[in-house]
Amino acid sequence: MTDHPSAAPQPSALPQGKPTSYSRVTLSRIMTAVDVNLYGTVHGGVLMKFVDDVAGAAAARHSGGTAVTAAIDEIVFSEAVRVGDLVHAHAQVNWTGQTSMEVGVRVVAERWDSAEDEPVPVATAYLVFVGVDVGGLPRPVRPVLPETPEDERRYREAEIRRAHRLARRRAIQAHREA
Repeated sequence: MTDHPSAAPQPSALPQGKPTSYSRVTLSRIMTAVDVNLYGTVHGGVLMKFVDDVAGAAAARHSGGTAVTAAIDEIVFSEAVRVGDLVHAHAQVNWTGQTSMEVGVRVVAERWDSAEDEPVPVATAYLVFVGVDVGGLPRPVRPVLPETPEDERRYREAEIRRAHRLARRRAIQAHREA
């Protein structure tokens, strides 16, 4: 009996998993007058770009290459950010599929006028990224390996959000075809 090549990927060709902590990234910046909206607080779009930047860094780190934003599943602003605040955006990969990843982001602000106080939570977000090759086509991403009960909770909740995204997409498509 001879061995025949299989169409299934060989174990050495599959990406090795990485722990959740491997993807963690923090970006920080001081908000300035150019970031302000008409109401005198930092523009939500500035924070959205900051969120996308930190999430992209976490996705690229985890996947070991280029990853592009496929969706912003949710962003919630809970507190205004002011000029002079030192803002920190913390991101990590919560869940991985074959080519996609969910990245969770938490944004906090250190108030410029009360630096000794605890940072204030200002936003949370969930983004979906897809790993892409040099041609821009989806490529496999390595699995994320939750390390703590908190990581495991985030993984399970990410699966719920994914199921809701897919169900919403199916419902909208069915409505369009009706």
